[in-house]
Amino acid sequence: MIGERVLRPREQVEERIRLMILSGELKSGDMLPPEAELARQFSVSRTTLREALRSLTTQGLIYKVPGSRGGNFVESVNHHSLGAVVIDSVHNLLKLGSINFAEVAEVRQQLEIPSVRLAATNRSDEDLERLRDIVRRQKEASVDDPEVPKLDQQFHSLIAEASGNRVLASFVAALHHETEPVHYLDLSPEVGRSTVRQHLAIVEAIAAGDPDAGEEAIVEHLTYLRKHLAGAAR
Repeated sequence: MIGERVLRPREQVEERIRLMILSGELKSGDMLPPEAELARQFSVSRTTLREALRSLTTQGLIYKVPGSRGGNFVESVNHHSLGAVVIDSVHNLLKLGSINFAEVAEVRQQLEIPSVRLAATNRSDEDLERLRDIVRRQKEASVDDPEVPKLDQQFHSLIAEASGNRVLASFVAALHHETEPVHYLDLSPEVGRSTVRQHLAIVEAIAAGDPDAGEEAIVEHLTYLRKHLAGAAR
């Protein structure tokens, strides 16, 4: 399809390994080939390969064992793999035109409200520190930094993880991955600064253990995003 997003080398490696895991070609407990060998097979640098492996680790699809006898292993199936299946299903339905972007985005936004409310009650100190770290990195990033979409996805996904409801977390992460709202924003420096301020307000509500303030902050944020969408059609 003309205009379809081209995957970067890191994303291509990540997607190939992810599909091998979900298809059962790589099974729970299997050890991946050494990093040098994987980099050779994919014709990418070790740095690119490691970025892909880190992303797969974040998704809960692989884990790393340190030491001379260690390596990268396929994780046992858990709620993260549920999210991966949802990503595939939604992606295919969007490409086929069976559903549209607006429908997916609306469901994601509706799920983010209970995510924030639950996170305000159930979050751990570690969750809170990770959220604050993401906001710090967003504040330092320029609007054209290629990491901006990834940080945004991590922010919303981590809130859902902090909710304590793994099914909810899987769906929010999956739907956010597929709609990628930052890609559709008219992302000027002012919009970037406003978005970071809104993220900070959400984090502070979660830190205070205030579900009502959390809901108010996320609704304000989502309303702002809708007003600044540059075009939400694929």
